[in-house]
Amino acid sequence: MSMYRVLICFVFMLVATGCGNTGNEAVNATGKAPVASVAGNASQEPAAQDEVSPQYGGRLVLGTIGDFSNMIPILTSDAGSHEIAQRLYVAPLRYDKNLEIEPWAAESFTVQDEGRRIRIVMRKDVFWEDGEQLSARDVEFTYKLMVDPNTPTPYADDYLQIKKFTLVDDFTFEAEYETPFARSLITWMHDILPRHLLEGQDVVSSPLTERPVGAGPYRFKEWVRGSRLVLEASETYFMGKPYIEEIVYRIIPDLSTMFLELKAGKLDMMSLTPQQYLHQTNGPEWEASYRKHRYLAFAYAYMGYNLENPLFQDKRVRQAITHALDRQGIIKGVLLGQGESTVGPYKPGTWVYNEDIEDYSYDPAMARQLLADAGWTDSDGDGVLDREGRPFEFTILTNQGNEQRIKTATIVQSQLKEVGITVRIRTVEWAAFLKEFVDKGRFDALILGWNILQDPDISQVWHSAQAREGGLNHVKYRNPELDALLDKGRTTLDRAARKAAYDRIQQILHEDQPYCFLYVPYSLPILHARIRGIEPAPAGITHNMDRWWISTETR
Repeated sequence: MSMYRVLICFVFMLVATGCGNTGNEAVNATGKAPVASVAGNASQEPAAQDEVSPQYGGRLVLGTIGDFSNMIPILTSDAGSHEIAQRLYVAPLRYDKNLEIEPWAAESFTVQDEGRRIRIVMRKDVFWEDGEQLSARDVEFTYKLMVDPNTPTPYADDYLQIKKFTLVDDFTFEAEYETPFARSLITWMHDILPRHLLEGQDVVSSPLTERPVGAGPYRFKEWVRGSRLVLEASETYFMGKPYIEEIVYRIIPDLSTMFLELKAGKLDMMSLTPQQYLHQTNGPEWEASYRKHRYLAFAYAYMGYNLENPLFQDKRVRQAITHALDRQGIIKGVLLGQGESTVGPYKPGTWVYNEDIEDYSYDPAMARQLLADAGWTDSDGDGVLDREGRPFEFTILTNQGNEQRIKTATIVQSQLKEVGITVRIRTVEWAAFLKEFVDKGRFDALILGWNILQDPDISQVWHSAQAREGGLNHVKYRNPELDALLDKGRTTLDRAARKAAYDRIQQILHEDQPYCFLYVPYSLPILHARIRGIEPAPAGITHNMDRWWISTETR
């Protein structure tokens, strides 16, 4: 799997769902990420599948709330587009099902000179779908494209850490670093792009943005914007043709409609809402025809503030808002308890999570005091705080179709009204939401989600270098101490040193509250029982999707 940390919008994604679900969605920050937790934590294990030989053929139909933005993954930050890229493209390395790094399009890799040099030998049996052989020259081209300042990508940072790239021969390359770089191997989990089709071209206007040519397990077949995207199994995939002949992504902008399509047998797989998981998918018929999973996602939901807006530039205001919100009540009301609280951008229970941070209490009185300290009082007795004649009012922006986010915004609106803050809510279609509002910083506050990477480097979301238009630090948070700690955390391979750096990073973010961290949701995927070959693992349940197959037996 390629390693992108992406804004989640995708509904069927079983590793960190999105736009219309539990908030397991995210925008990505450090690359394309596998975001599922150990599926073995599931409260309902799928029934054992009988020992039948896998069969070729069939169609897997999935649901997504939002359309895709682009078929060239370096240009996008939404999880849906990266999910498609994961099926179409390959990378030198990837995570296996146990989240250990393994070769993929590479034959082998070695780490030399205490982590300052990476040597990768590529396989010789990998071919692009048009018949051209994939080589280290494609990797070199991708590297040069990524470090080109004219390439509008948020993922250049990993490549910019490389001091020297050397093409040893057509199938071998080396990357040298000035100092050890903790994410050096993850850099080579990014998708390889075809040199012979993009060299000398404007990548932004390339036909590949809509009709990609990859070397992965599936090849592009059809994209009807706003309706569906279809992939077909690749006959030339070097690890063997996938069993399932077609994967169809249906764009259904409403979760209730999507669920009805699932019940009618027109979808094979989606992520359930807590209500659907707990109350609408029980009984003999469901148990005979479907399999449900439940596990804590590598993802979190948050409310982020535009820190260039004068309303939010005083951290006491941001702290006050956190005190004013009953986040446990949000988990119960929005997720029906299917989630956990978090104090920062990491999953509770993992080695990097700072257990020593005391979370903000639900304390409206403290919220009012902090707001008063920041100069916000109700001078005219109308129930709304004001300062220098300006009422405290703002708009929360989130994406259409995401029931959990809209419910969360509604609860936030109600609870902030109790402390004298007026909140409006606006929803926007996913693609426009990203392009016209998030990327351009045209918002007061956002309710969104991020995937959580296996590696704790969060520079691409939090470093001040990303606080620019199109950068993933879309709230424009800038903190020199945090920048230095992020740089330190990514330039050492020593886990204890990294732990100390990331513990302090979490303390700074907790103090400054550029986000109000809302919750870590549970992933609640459901799949039709005729889908076989599923292997729950630490990497989630989609890690071996190219080995899934569809049984023709009546269930």
